[in-house]
Amino acid sequence: MAITKIFLRRGKEESLQRRHPWIFSGAIYNIENADSIAEGDIVDLYSAKGDFLARGHYQIGSIAVRVLTFEQQEINAAWWQERIASAYDVRRTLGLTECGHTTCYRLIHGEGDNLPGLVVDIYGSVAVVQCHSVGMYRSRQQIAEAIVAVFGDKITAVYDKSAQTVPFKANLNPVDGYLYGSAEKDNVVLENGHKFLVNWEEGQKTGFFIDQRFNRELVKRYAAGRTVLNTFCYTGGFSVYALRGGAKLVHSVDVSQKAIDLVRSNVAHNFGENAPHEAFAEEAFEFMAKNENKYDLIVLDPPAFAKHRDAVKNALRGYQRLNAKGIQSIRPGGILFTFSCSQAIDKEMFRLAVFSAAAQVGRRVRILHQLHQPADHPINIYHPEGEYLKGLVLEVE
Repeated sequence: MAITKIFLRRGKEESLQRRHPWIFSGAIYNIENADSIAEGDIVDLYSAKGDFLARGHYQIGSIAVRVLTFEQQEINAAWWQERIASAYDVRRTLGLTECGHTTCYRLIHGEGDNLPGLVVDIYGSVAVVQCHSVGMYRSRQQIAEAIVAVFGDKITAVYDKSAQTVPFKANLNPVDGYLYGSAEKDNVVLENGHKFLVNWEEGQKTGFFIDQRFNRELVKRYAAGRTVLNTFCYTGGFSVYALRGGAKLVHSVDVSQKAIDLVRSNVAHNFGENAPHEAFAEEAFEFMAKNENKYDLIVLDPPAFAKHRDAVKNALRGYQRLNAKGIQSIRPGGILFTFSCSQAIDKEMFRLAVFSAAAQVGRRVRILHQLHQPADHPINIYHPEGEYLKGLVLEVE
């Protein structure tokens, strides 16, 4: 079957020549056989002069093509296996594939692994796939087969969890389910020796927020003897690490009762029933407002406030308001860990929002650490938008 050719407007090839993996709809001059093209199809991109530039998945929307390769190579089973093997080798270099005290990590991080629109997380012997584009969703069975080919008997199941991430306007009617093998619904994984229950079928994202692994270790270093508040706690990762670090008391807060039940289970799995820990199903801002000056370590790790560019202004106001409350609420000499996982908010925007919050409250604040995502969430150097996780560790006088 012939691959559809897409020709760009004059001068619009420059981003591809810099190896940026997206082409926006406004850059397109002409699509050959436009009436027959379907979302998710493999297409070839050409300059206005007719020079081949790249091959990728076509999609409807602002981002019109996500580039898979800058070469005219067939996207077949061997191609998928080579790409996934390359990503696996990186994780092996990082010491994650055979690590006895950590059994969960990210195998594929979209553009960071030259597979835009695809996320794969590993939980023990199970791979959980999330497709963020129609092209990747239509390729999900090939992806599963390639994962099994690369891992061999180290993988017993591949679960597709794309129903909430694939574009809904594509009318695919996606249903989550196993692409290969099967597994129990609830499983215990290890992260730096800590035990966490993971339910990839019903939990958020792929079941666990793997991207905070190193930042949780830093919380453990600061937790000894402190009274800790973990807001937006979800599975309670920061809470477990704070307890392991010798915190005097840890309070976990999340608006979801299911999250609160999960953090209680994770604390019990690691410390039994008598840990100095309490969990509250409440809204974080309201909880801080009525519990000021009680904590000397606070974690602010909210969900993304801006999932697209149009929401940036409101998101920055939200980050400023939340951080102002955190800075106002913490005891003198306290440590504040604050994060943004919004890709549309860059690190300078986030830092300005936190600066504005500190100025609003009028307390002296030092930056002790500037945090980001771990190495198994790599950033493609040609795609700086992939640096989505930003964090600051502040000392508040």
